[in-house]
Amino acid sequence: MVCLGNICRSPLAQGILEKKAADYNLDVLVDSAGTSSYHSGERPDQRSAENALTHGVDLSHQTSRQFVPADFDAFDHIYAMDSSNYNDIIAQARTAEDKEKVFMILNVSNPGSNMSVPDPYFGGDLGFENVYQLLDEACEKIAQDILHARQQS
Repeated sequence: MVCLGNICRSPLAQGILEKKAADYNLDVLVDSAGTSSYHSGERPDQRSAENALTHGVDLSHQTSRQFVPADFDAFDHIYAMDSSNYNDIIAQARTAEDKEKVFMILNVSNPGSNMSVPDPYFGGDLGFENVYQLLDEACEKIAQDILHARQQS
């Protein structure tokens, strides 16, 4: 899960998918990063963490880090929160296979839309709840897709 600073959207997406993976007993590694190093080492934004807790999602174990090319080796899927971050990730891809791992996260729940998850940093409490709802829907679809793929194999 990748956004710009790794303090609002991507930590929330990580937390939501981690919770869904636990709920569905899926053995998956979920992480998040930012395309910038602005907040490296910081905890998620307090408003994002508080909103997550109201939905039973704990972000307290997370700290911000910057996306690095080695993430292409560590992860099968890389979900960008918006087109700017998508382009920044693609620019770091070393191969065509790296590029094939990168997706706009809301295309999971709204195929072909290329919609961005809005940055809630300046959007107040309603902005954080809106982002939660968008990411929850996308992460539910990701979890269901993993569950169905495992059942097929």
